[in-house]
Amino acid sequence: MNTILETKDLCKYYGTGENQVKAVNHTSISIKKGEFAAIVGKSGSGKSTLLHLLGGLDYPTCGEVFIGSQSIFSLKEEELAAFRRRKIGFIFQSFNLITSINVWENIVLPIGLDNKKTDVPFVKGIIDILGLSSKINSMPNTLSGGQQQRVAIARALAAKPDIILADEPTGNLDSKTSMEVINLLKASVKKYGQTLAMITHDEELAQMADRILVIEDGMVTEDGKAVS
Repeated sequence: MNTILETKDLCKYYGTGENQVKAVNHTSISIKKGEFAAIVGKSGSGKSTLLHLLGGLDYPTCGEVFIGSQSIFSLKEEELAAFRRRKIGFIFQSFNLITSINVWENIVLPIGLDNKKTDVPFVKGIIDILGLSSKINSMPNTLSGGQQQRVAIARALAAKPDIILADEPTGNLDSKTSMEVINLLKASVKKYGQTLAMITHDEELAQMADRILVIEDGMVTEDGKAVS
């Protein structure tokens, strides 16, 4: 398998002097195409910061992130936005749905922004698995938190991105639906050769991953060993 997502000496620091926080500290990791990596760690350990850096949503203090052979922070802002849209599907805890458009429009929006044609049967299949078929014309503010999270998951999968970055994707779901969602993500990864990096506090869900990366004080280890 080829490496698709890689960091080299990645750092993200906040503040200076005694007040400096090293959210991500000299982290070098590589994730292969088709791999499902779970990132676990205590609150404040740097998990979300690392995920945002991997997706080019935040800029590092130093170091590089490569997606394929592309050093993403060498791209101009507009180029990076387009690159993200084509290559990465994001699932956030906060959903980030657009309240003025309905569920279907939210799900297919990233595809339209990239001037691509929507694979309607594929998207409807995801919507059906996530139990949203009766909600496609609903507005986001009429949905429960769990339903909004499912819309966010459908949106991330709809464009068949190379990489899916998920920040606690099951945080607002019950245990049965959580398992269904993780199985859906795994099936999508396998079918389309995608790569999934997921932050989770749930040890049972983390065990479903191919690899578990542990982050503590901004530094990443794997099975208790430093990742090189």
